[in-house]
Amino acid sequence: QVQLAESGGGLVQAGDSLTLACAVSGRSYEADAMAWFRQAPGKEREFVAAITYTSSTTSYTDAVKGRFIISRDNSKSTLYLRMNNLKPEDTAVYYCAAGPNIISLRRTADYWGQGTQVTVSS
Repeated sequence: QVQLAESGGGLVQAGDSLTLACAVSGRSYEADAMAWFRQAPGKEREFVAAITYTSSTTSYTDAVKGRFIISRDNSKSTLYLRMNNLKPEDTAVYYCAAGPNIISLRRTADYWGQGTQVTVSS
């Protein structure tokens, strides 16, 4: 029904920027809103950012607020996460996700991508 595929991860230095992308296949009312989650070594998966279908509303976790920008291009069926001023604490596997709204996406999602590794060195 809905498939998500992340790309753009890699190894960068602290202070650098990186853009992640998520290709979306299929459509569902349960997947109108989208989000990024991440899971760092030894930690539970956590919410990073979410965006509505029309990009009218966005939401960010405090740890990335002011540094990361979530966006989407529906004509290209792609979700993005622009990560600026990366810190070693941002090192994690980043997952693309989709759900009915950004409120529910702050806790869980109906669809998940396979994840892409982001490693930030000091």
